[in-house]
Amino acid sequence: MTWTPDQPIVRLVDVHKSFGSNEVLKGVGFDVTKGEVVCIIGPSGSGKSTLLRCVNALVPIERGSILVEGQEVNDKDLDKLALRRKVGMVFQQYNLFPHKTALQNIMMAPIHVLKQDRAEVEARARRLLKKVRLADKAAAYPGELSGGQQQRVAIARSLAMNPDIMLFDEVTAALDPETVKEVLLTIRELAAEGMTCLIVTHEMGFARELAHHIYFTDRGVIVEHGPPAEFFAHPRDARTKEFLSQIL
Repeated sequence: MTWTPDQPIVRLVDVHKSFGSNEVLKGVGFDVTKGEVVCIIGPSGSGKSTLLRCVNALVPIERGSILVEGQEVNDKDLDKLALRRKVGMVFQQYNLFPHKTALQNIMMAPIHVLKQDRAEVEARARRLLKKVRLADKAAAYPGELSGGQQQRVAIARSLAMNPDIMLFDEVTAALDPETVKEVLLTIRELAAEGMTCLIVTHEMGFARELAHHIYFTDRGVIVEHGPPAEFFAHPRDARTKEFLSQIL
């Protein structure tokens, strides 16, 4: 069946994932529509990051279904490269190549993986550096950049594959407060342009402002969800109330 934009761009149904005897996801399910920003919040160890990795097929699921643009992610014949062209992911750790400049880091995958023309890739990479407000850092190496600047290069590197969906996994967790703002601004701008985003974050003000929908996970299940105004102002579940009282 051909996927159309009026259908969910990401659909999770009864997703289960264990690591050994530790069941990390216990039947998680939700839909994400094209252009939607979804924030996933919850205590450490509640399965948030694992959930993102399952969407990108970095981690296989035991049972359930994850569809990305109608394609079953858990299909053994899945073309993972094709999936990761559609689904970009930015991690808490930047994972930049230290011996490559910012520009070279962004250019590597389109040239070596997608076999695209070097001149076209470089032009696009420079546009992306400008987009993340680092046009003057093209020749800088990761060690010469702040954590926030490295994270923005990592975002530009992911965008170089022209994804339809972006996954952000605690991308500000390792940053000092001054550099967090620049990274969040970059994600804000992407969302404003209509990029579909799934964001695991502890930045509650950011989630409240940017998300269309909030999911609160704890111990591998979705405890509560809703639009930010309703979720933060009128949490219904006792566990949600307890969590929010500790961080707001």
